[in-house]
Amino acid sequence: MTRLRSILSPPLIALLLAIGLFVLGGILRPGFASYELAVNILRLAAFLGIIAAGQTLVIIAGGEGIDLSVGAVVTLGAILVFRIVDGQDSMVLPALAVALGAGALIGAVNGLGVTLLRIPPLVMTLGMTGVVQGLVLAVTQGQLEGGASPLMSRLISDPIIANIPGVVFFWLLLGAVLWLVLERTRYGKELFAIGVNRTTARLSGVRVPAVLVATYSLSGMLAALGGVALLGFTRNVFLNLGNPYTLPSVAAVVVGGTLLAGGVGSYFGTMAGALVLTLITSLLTTLQMPEYARQIVYGLTLLVLLSVYGRQRSLRQ
Repeated sequence: MTRLRSILSPPLIALLLAIGLFVLGGILRPGFASYELAVNILRLAAFLGIIAAGQTLVIIAGGEGIDLSVGAVVTLGAILVFRIVDGQDSMVLPALAVALGAGALIGAVNGLGVTLLRIPPLVMTLGMTGVVQGLVLAVTQGQLEGGASPLMSRLISDPIIANIPGVVFFWLLLGAVLWLVLERTRYGKELFAIGVNRTTARLSGVRVPAVLVATYSLSGMLAALGGVALLGFTRNVFLNLGNPYTLPSVAAVVVGGTLLAGGVGSYFGTMAGALVLTLITSLLTTLQMPEYARQIVYGLTLLVLLSVYGRQRSLRQ
């Protein structure tokens, strides 16, 4: 069993589980394991994966870091673009810049609260959720006026190659960029060092507060980017657009093998985790399972995967 664990990394386990769920769905419901449904699952997983990208960075940073404000930032990013673009292709880039800037600013405030004021991350980001929701109401004044542009819909929803929509290719590109950031940059090395031991990282010359503020800022920016992607898919917004993604974004990171204590993880694992959770949802929907059953299965999946990894004790040793 120990040898098997050394061979199978958590991201690989999550990927194998995703394949197994897809095959199981085909057995339980003929037609589930079709190419069209596989493409649709990839599309849905892409949105969760994009939103969970920043969550991955925050959790790798350790310190019990979890960003509970991502759902609210997703909604804010989508609404800002919706209002600024107002159906005009020419306004997409300015609107994107505003949305990403707003997300980065909110994340930076989270980071400053955690580092300077020493507010626990869960408390800080939960409080920021309320602030962002208030900003959403201030921006909209209760009226959701605007519109997504045709360009956004084409880039996100229209098929590019083999009937695969653009958002899937964008997700793969984001995965490659984050791999480079985490594995080939100074920031990535310092992020892992902070997650393993902040005191040792500080003594080694790492500017811990600056790295943490940058990490939370990236989390907010990537959450806003996820909101923009969702807008390109739905072509409409509502006040709780991003709320259903808050806890699944954490679950995707954990299922993908990123250690909640920090210092160990990868975005490829998060991508596999997003696939697993999306497949579970699709399979339970196909089986016409009620909502409470879906939540139970989410929890059981996390428990089973964590026990299979068996990584907590070995890493601390």
